[in-house]
Amino acid sequence: MRRLQLQLGFTLLEIMVVVFILGLLATLVTAKIMDSAAKAKRTKAAADVKTIAESVHMFKLDTGFYPSTADGLQLLVAPAGKAPNANPGGYLAKVPIDPWGNPYVYFGDATTFIVKSHAADGREGGEGDATDIVSEDL
Repeated sequence: MRRLQLQLGFTLLEIMVVVFILGLLATLVTAKIMDSAAKAKRTKAAADVKTIAESVHMFKLDTGFYPSTADGLQLLVAPAGKAPNANPGGYLAKVPIDPWGNPYVYFGDATTFIVKSHAADGREGGEGDATDIVSEDL
């Protein structure tokens, strides 16, 4: 008389297939999340550059000139004593840092200015996620 044996559990092949599928899904999800994070940082940096540029314009409306490169963005935070007619409370609460942890770059003279973020690579120029975000381009 033969007994029927019940097979309990999974075979090694079945477990390997499940692990492979889970690994594939994790790779796809991670790639999407990383791409979204990079886009969010670029969007935040562009918004910051616009805000800084607007603050520079407000400074010029009050004083008649743009901050120099030497004075930089610090003049927008603490203009007292350096810029007659400037808002004594300043135009920015503090000098901002871009989403990659680098300071925003400011070049200016009495008649023109540029605000930029060197983006992901922290260096001038770049491509893709490392492309500079410049106030003139926004």
